[in-house]
Amino acid sequence: MQTLSQQLFIGLSLASILLLAALGLTFTFGQMGIINMAHGEFIMAGAYVPYALQTGLLAGHAGGAFAAALPVAFLVVGAMGLVLYRLLLRRMLGRTLDTLLVTVGVALIMQQAARDVFGAQNVEVVAPSWLSGNSRLLGVTMPHTRLFIMALVVVIVAGLSVFLARAPQGRRMRAVMGHRDLASVSGLRASRVDGATFFVGSALAGLAGVAVALVGPIGSAVGTGYVVDAFLVVIVGGVGKLRGTIIAALAIGLLNAYVEKYLSGVSQSAASLAKAVVLAGVILFLQFRPNGIVSFRSRGLAT
Repeated sequence: MQTLSQQLFIGLSLASILLLAALGLTFTFGQMGIINMAHGEFIMAGAYVPYALQTGLLAGHAGGAFAAALPVAFLVVGAMGLVLYRLLLRRMLGRTLDTLLVTVGVALIMQQAARDVFGAQNVEVVAPSWLSGNSRLLGVTMPHTRLFIMALVVVIVAGLSVFLARAPQGRRMRAVMGHRDLASVSGLRASRVDGATFFVGSALAGLAGVAVALVGPIGSAVGTGYVVDAFLVVIVGGVGKLRGTIIAALAIGLLNAYVEKYLSGVSQSAASLAKAVVLAGVILFLQFRPNGIVSFRSRGLAT
């Protein structure tokens, strides 16, 4: 029983990281159909923000630097995403393959820039003292860093839900995601909404990067390991659906944790095998529900 509870915590921890990585794609991919392969590099950029603050402006103040990194990463990485959209991607809406190729190139440029600025070796972000140590509940060991990431996810999801339901910009985003053409003929400027959406999606990737910096060493390729899993979460959950993304992240995280634990007694490469099993499960699931867990119900334009 204790082992099952420990794996439950591990699965929820993994799910929270997957959800953080996937939230930004939920909006950019769901609203504009842009396959942004540079999303992982936005996560990487966010991960370097606390490191840059701890070794620069706020050196010697690990706790203050990490706390400041959250709003700084949100704004800086969001601005990077907005620049990418304004300069390149807004001219490629509806050209999915072009956005894929362009963002792969942008990702490579960002990786090289990170190596030039921060070096090729991985670096460590110092966790604040108030996040050090573990707690135990019912025999389950829970690192404070993981608990913080879970709490951060809850706060972000709650904030997004309120933003989409109450804020005028959030309602515009929902309208464009629901049906771009209907939103346009209703008077919404879809291009302006797209820019705001890309800012929010990229900013969320920046927050995910700050969380990832607590998990282990960071380097120029730290986001590459998350971008494919993030796309899986978005597709399984239903493109553009926040509720489906949450359910998919929980399902994939828990499945991965329990499968890896089961295979650990069978093979030394349990982690890789668990990912393969999860991927096979995703493929099988999409055969029966190709639109994901939650799909849009929309009306077509009258003709």
